[in-house]
Amino acid sequence: MKESQSLMTNLQPFERIDDLQRKGYKIIQNTEKFCFGMDAVLLSSFAAVKEGENVLDMGTGTGIIPILLEAKTEGKHFTGLEIQSESAEMAGRSVALNNLTEKIDIVEGDIKEATKIFGKNIFNVVTVNPPYMNDLHGIKNPDMPKAIARHEVLCTLEDVVREASGVLKQNGRLYMVHRPHRLVEIIQAMKNYKLEPKRIRFVHPYEDKEANMVLIEALKGGKSMVKIEKPLIVYKDVNVYTDELLEMYGNE
Repeated sequence: MKESQSLMTNLQPFERIDDLQRKGYKIIQNTEKFCFGMDAVLLSSFAAVKEGENVLDMGTGTGIIPILLEAKTEGKHFTGLEIQSESAEMAGRSVALNNLTEKIDIVEGDIKEATKIFGKNIFNVVTVNPPYMNDLHGIKNPDMPKAIARHEVLCTLEDVVREASGVLKQNGRLYMVHRPHRLVEIIQAMKNYKLEPKRIRFVHPYEDKEANMVLIEALKGGKSMVKIEKPLIVYKDVNVYTDELLEMYGNE
């Protein structure tokens, strides 16, 4: 308790503590850099982590996905890999704030070096919320921390898929959230690295609008068969979440 209180008084400029509405957990975020978004919440709900499994979250940012997965699942241990020093340090403070240092590790390092950092065939599950935009899509954000999160500045889609496949055990599972316009690229990259898409779910802002996100589960060494799940609808009215979204946010 004393450690948590000291963390609260040692917040850096522009940092705040948000309630995650799961097991009393909280997270530290910097409003001037990058706060977690809905995509992280959707990914943590889509990912199926079984009892006793070890999980790696690549590009963990604030540490939101390992913390949510620890709250929601019976996984044994969770690791977050983050290249930006300030983000990794802040994520580590969030882990300590929730007294989860025995369950969650935050490692500062490059996604492109994940196999070298952790070794091959280590994890049962990998989650990733990678940069969505490559050089052909979108304008780079001039703010570097946000640009790294949103654009393929430091790693490409192929880097992410290659390293995920490398650190996954045989029959391990990769869970990714991305943009639908890159789905063909994603599937091609996965197949190139022996990751077989098994579940795909499109996310639509409204029932009558086209999808703006896609959730994908891939199995290392799996056979070719994919299930397209029912669409996930975010809003049932203007600024009114659907019941499914409210449940994901812990507002049952």
